Amino acid sequence: MRLAEGARMRGHCPGRLAHHFRPMRAQGLALVILFASAVPGGAWDFSPSPVCTLTHEAEWGSLRVTFDPGQDEPYRIALTRAVPWPGGPAFAILFEGARGFTIATNRHRLSGDGRTLTVTDRGFGNVLDGLEFNERAHATLGDVALPVSLDGAAEPVRAFRACPEVPAA
Repeated sequence: MRLAEGARMRGHCPGRLAHHFRPMRAQGLALVILFASAVPGGAWDFSPSPVCTLTHEAEWGSLRVTFDPGQDEPYRIALTRAVPWPGGPAFAILFEGARGFTIATNRHRLSGDGRTLTVTDRGFGNVLDGLEFNERAHATLGDVALPVSLDGAAEPVRAFRACPEVPAA
């Protein structure tokens, strides 16, 4: 209904209408917060079993760091995305923040479908330092650079570091 200029709805004034809409705005804000917290893309999780595992879900896919003392190279990082990784001679992670640095290797492997990039090694102190003490990272191969938020990573990384040696499953 359209009112003529200067006309008012009977029994309502602008202040009273605003008062009626305040609870609706609060409910709408609560729904936005609830929806945003349900969207994947920021959680860092640690599990000590069956092997010590640190995981992160992102919009582009997932990052998983494992420690399995039953392996010759017990540390493994795997980044899985929905589409295949491009080829490239070196995989790198650029860490940005208080202790920023870059690490790179030519020892990466791609899964059969090309969607998972994996690097294994005997030690991952530099990777764990980068995850724990920085704000963000960029995992790069070829012309692809995936952003990784490190918000909330420090506590799960510390739990990963303290993980007892668990026999290989």
